[in-house]
Amino acid sequence: MNDRYSSGIRVVAHSPEWARQFEVVAGELAAILAGVPVDAIEHVGSTSVAGLPAKPLLDVDVVVQRRHIANAIRALELGGYVHCGDLGLADREALTAPDERPSRSVYLCVADTLHLRNHLAVRDVLRARSDLHDRYGAVKQHLAREPGMTIDRYIAGKSAVLQEILAASTLTEEERRLILEVNVGP
Repeated sequence: MNDRYSSGIRVVAHSPEWARQFEVVAGELAAILAGVPVDAIEHVGSTSVAGLPAKPLLDVDVVVQRRHIANAIRALELGGYVHCGDLGLADREALTAPDERPSRSVYLCVADTLHLRNHLAVRDVLRARSDLHDRYGAVKQHLAREPGMTIDRYIAGKSAVLQEILAASTLTEEERRLILEVNVGP
């Protein structure tokens, strides 16, 4: 189990501070990666969607071409980040930040992969569709209130509404099925 969630899942009201924190983190990452071609640094996850309740943890996807992954990992390690491997998801490398100010998950993502397109699709649909935004927020808050909630159960519990969100995106039915398998298993 991820130590970050050893005492359960905490979902809080949206904070406008998250957007400002992301800008600071993105600037720091851009400076660390100055010698590596970076396609984008994306604020994803619930903290990137105005008004959406979220775990108080920024999700940041650093997007690079596959040929630049090794150099990006080295640069981030020199910048104090700890490389944790792909955690079972090909073309996505997880990194632990050198501090918790702010608390964040940083992922190095290969451009145009399903993992990245999933993150961007969820963010973009939730920004555009208030009905799905509100439904997703309610599901997250309900799950977080359940005693003994684990991160795996939390992710699985959100899967049905996430599939509705992804159905409103440009992802194909097959891509949505693959995402569901990652979240809850085959």
